[in-house]
Amino acid sequence: MARLLLIEDDEETAQDILGDLRGRGHVVAWAQTGPDGAAQARAEPFDALILDRMLPGLDGLTVLQQLRGEGHRVPALVLSALGTVDERIRGLRAGGDDYLAKPFALAELAARLEALLRRPADTRETLLRVGSLEIDLITGTGRRGTRDLDLLPRELKLLEYLMRRPGQVVTRALLFEEVWNYRFTPKSNLIDVHLGRLRRKLEAEGEPPVIHSVRGIGFSLMPDD
Repeated sequence: MARLLLIEDDEETAQDILGDLRGRGHVVAWAQTGPDGAAQARAEPFDALILDRMLPGLDGLTVLQQLRGEGHRVPALVLSALGTVDERIRGLRAGGDDYLAKPFALAELAARLEALLRRPADTRETLLRVGSLEIDLITGTGRRGTRDLDLLPRELKLLEYLMRRPGQVVTRALLFEEVWNYRFTPKSNLIDVHLGRLRRKLEAEGEPPVIHSVRGIGFSLMPDD
């Protein structure tokens, strides 16, 4: 059970979300304007925020920017009818942790919230560096040293997961759950295929390996400097 704050001015949409999340066991407070939502977020400890992009009084991105500027680190899921790539990037740059375009399925909203609530606190960082590796999670770009990396979305997510745990051994089961959102371990070589492709990109110019296999356990990313 999580304590959530929903900031949404459309009553029908809000009631649908409230009914679904409360039915899943969460405690959900509701604000209908930007100023009211910001005031509640400041006054009470919440596990996550769900806020609309367009709100009366103060738009959702301004609410987020103000809260982040004051040091509030609560995870935030931005909802919006504006679903272009530029708008999603604006939402993330304003301090959102995830962005869900309207219309959406309530089950997807719940799943995205669950993913946000599972994240360790340090996942608010969007620019990661480990050794010569660097990835920008907002622009979806990566570099090794001075060389740009042409990463597919799944490769970027896989590399992010490993870079947040340098030197740690992560199992196949964890990768399936956290990178592919599987709740079981399928009998396939899916991880090996993606890791193989990622390794080739990371070592394209003869650089030393940074992703190492740990026999019988999983994989580990080791800093190269």
